[in-house]
Amino acid sequence: MSGGNGQTDSRLTRRFAALKAAGRGGLVTFVTAGDPDAATSAKILGGLAAAGADVIELGMPFSDPMADGPVVQASSLRALKSGMTLKKTLAMVKAFRRRDGDTPIVLMGYYNPIYSYGVAKFLTDAKASGVDGLIVVDLPPEHDDELCIPANRAGVHFIRLATPTTDEKRLPAVLNNTSGFIYYVSILGITGTRTVSAEHVRGAVARLKRHTQLPIAVGFGIKTAAQAAEVARVADAAVVGSALVNIVAGNLSKTGKAKPGLPAAVLKQVAALARGVRGARKASGKRA
Repeated sequence: MSGGNGQTDSRLTRRFAALKAAGRGGLVTFVTAGDPDAATSAKILGGLAAAGADVIELGMPFSDPMADGPVVQASSLRALKSGMTLKKTLAMVKAFRRRDGDTPIVLMGYYNPIYSYGVAKFLTDAKASGVDGLIVVDLPPEHDDELCIPANRAGVHFIRLATPTTDEKRLPAVLNNTSGFIYYVSILGITGTRTVSAEHVRGAVARLKRHTQLPIAVGFGIKTAAQAAEVARVADAAVVGSALVNIVAGNLSKTGKAKPGLPAAVLKQVAALARGVRGARKASGKRA
């Protein structure tokens, strides 16, 4: 077994343990920090847990998000245009923590902004702000010394992506030094462009669980409550991102400003996804 590195008692480990004890999968929601503006983004972030998100992924805006589809790319650009920075993203987390000390927050994005910020300073500030984990999509295991190992030492989980092309030879490297959970990318390609097959997810989760005791969260291609429920029947969590970011994009004025009902529209969809996820195993009588 691999992939058990990092702290054994954290918000992430406690949350996944609680989900397991409750006999259900979790809902992980992704939104981009500062999209479409800081105030609206803070309202969305502040309401996610109450709407039913078990874990929150917060996107770190970046000008060249090459692994993301057009929906998430556009959200990054909107956030940057509104003045969002990595420092302000950490401030958002810190403000969130004043009201919620339990819901895990994972920052997701690219290495360049962290490198520019300074790795040691970033990890110190991230930990102090209440960040629980990092997903940095452009840092493979060969570069663990850059951020992954320092993050683990700082008490911040480093969460790795596994994909359909991660074979048995590559998997040990992916799992090494990984902690918190494994993010399984259920489809090939960029985010938000295709839908997921429940049969494929079932096989992939079973394969990963032969190699690690870490929880498996499955993302990419999950758009509806029914799809989230299908994934939550067999995985430890379903990750929904592009579908939520799409709602943000659909609630902007012609000048790109947030319409008054934007946060409520996003949170309404999160609540629907949460209902699907929470009822998934009750409906099937299965446990992951």
